[in-house]
Amino acid sequence: MVSNLLYHKIYSHPTSSQWVVFVHGAGGSSSLWFKQIKAYKRHFNLLLIDLRGHGQSSQWVREWMTHPYTFDAIAQDVLNVLRHCEIAKAHFVAMSLGTIIVRKISELAPDQVQSMVLGGAVIRFDFRSQLLVSIGRWSKHIIPYMWLYRLFAYIVMPSRAQRESRLLFIREAKKLCQKEFKRWYRLTAEVNPFMRYFREKDEAIPTLYLMGDRDYLFLSQVRELVTVHRQSELIELSDCGHVCNIEQAERFNHHSIHFIRRFSPRS
Repeated sequence: MVSNLLYHKIYSHPTSSQWVVFVHGAGGSSSLWFKQIKAYKRHFNLLLIDLRGHGQSSQWVREWMTHPYTFDAIAQDVLNVLRHCEIAKAHFVAMSLGTIIVRKISELAPDQVQSMVLGGAVIRFDFRSQLLVSIGRWSKHIIPYMWLYRLFAYIVMPSRAQRESRLLFIREAKKLCQKEFKRWYRLTAEVNPFMRYFREKDEAIPTLYLMGDRDYLFLSQVRELVTVHRQSELIELSDCGHVCNIEQAERFNHHSIHFIRRFSPRS
């Protein structure tokens, strides 16, 4: 059992009892929520977390290297922070592969999840995504990891309008060591088997998918999912790619805050 908590930061609201927990994606950190903090803290208490090996949680990387990296273990890291902060229930906002961590939290501790806002959600890897992952898996031992990460960033965020998001994620990825990158990369093999369970199960938790209409790798799978999951909603943000919380921050904040307030008890 990991004895050290993930790095986390709290923004307290003077009157609200509602908590929002932010979970970033692989290669990022909690600093990538900088366009959400000001808008969200007007309404809620905020908890921002750096996942294991990322951001300021990288100081414990040697200890985590002796433990297996699984979605269960990483989700439990987050739940340990909630327990430490005495947060019994929260709304979760996540991006990219962080959406899988939140899905896992909803399986392990459904009573602690009031609602989920999943941006740039990964539902499964299609043929193109699997090919990209396979190339990376084959070459990760011979190619410097930052070359791979830059390549992936350009494939997932290819347009000029996505330059800010792309550069931010590359900057954060530089803080990962190569061994840490490889350990996270191995998790990609779990995505399709793991998410197949969630595609088949209709969660009882209100879920909002916020997707860029130019997120060509992942949008189509989310469109299919919301047609069969009654508790799920999809909002597509126009002229927007994968990292919609950065590319279309105002619209992301407007829709997600409105959704969370719908499922917050009135005080």
